[in-house]
Amino acid sequence: MKINAPEREAAAKVYTTYKEPFLSVIPGAVSKELLVRDEDVQVLHGFNSETDAKAYLESDLFNNDVVVGLKDLLQAEPEIRIYSTF
Repeated sequence: MKINAPEREAAAKVYTTYKEPFLSVIPGAVSKELLVRDEDVQVLHGFNSETDAKAYLESDLFNNDVVVGLKDLLQAEPEIRIYSTF
């Protein structure tokens, strides 16, 4: 996510606010990590399956809480990627 450096603390607050609900409420959720780099901020979510990851993107938690919490901080449309690991 493209977030200006002065606003990254606010983005981290959104992350910490919704980490526990993500892990306890979202089916298949297994991990959530915040990466803050000079060029951007990334949140890595771990799921049991690709299906669980796609379902999260349709969830109320994602759309009504996380997206709303981040919308004023974003400098560009976020890039969302889903990977499968083996």
